[in-house]
Amino acid sequence: MWCGRTRALLRVSGLWPTGVLGRRPLNCSAASLAGSNSPRCWNCGGLGGPLRGDRFFCPQCRALQPPDPTRDYFSLLDCNRSFRVDTAKLQHRYQQLQRLIHPDFFSQRSQTEKDFSEKHSTLVNDAYQTLLAPLSRGLYLLKLCGVEIPEGTDYEMDSQFLMEIMEINEKLAEAQGETAMKEMESIVRAKQKELTDNVSRAFERGEE
Repeated sequence: MWCGRTRALLRVSGLWPTGVLGRRPLNCSAASLAGSNSPRCWNCGGLGGPLRGDRFFCPQCRALQPPDPTRDYFSLLDCNRSFRVDTAKLQHRYQQLQRLIHPDFFSQRSQTEKDFSEKHSTLVNDAYQTLLAPLSRGLYLLKLCGVEIPEGTDYEMDSQFLMEIMEINEKLAEAQGETAMKEMESIVRAKQKELTDNVSRAFERGEE
């Protein structure tokens, strides 16, 4: 199977740690985010709060609401819960949200809304940084699927792949001139794309 080698490749390329895939079948379908009891707006007492409308402002008085603790990063940034992410769309959504909830736009609002704005902005930043990078995105997706990676996990490396990496490093050291460096960069990028696609397919299948 491709997975053993892929895990090793991803560890070296900075995409994936060992032992992540294959622990158990993954079921990543999104659970219901809303409970049966709709929260009330802290300001006007209206029903709905963050679970209605744009989920940031009260649909009645438009007061900024506290962050919704049931909302995951994918939902927050309007992405499908998948390892495949459109980074251009991700960046657009991030910028859109920052224009909506950045603390600079709440300087004349109540202290409560200022505090909520700070929390929203921090949460959006964390979500963006997590989903932008393949490694952190994959680990977060696994966490949502109930798979935790213990701290201090020993990441062993496939010996065959280790030799492949050493060979690449030797070629990099010997590369002379911009043309040779660009050629090596193309090789590494192609390998990284191959590995990212492999991991994405593993998530889609929900198995090793």
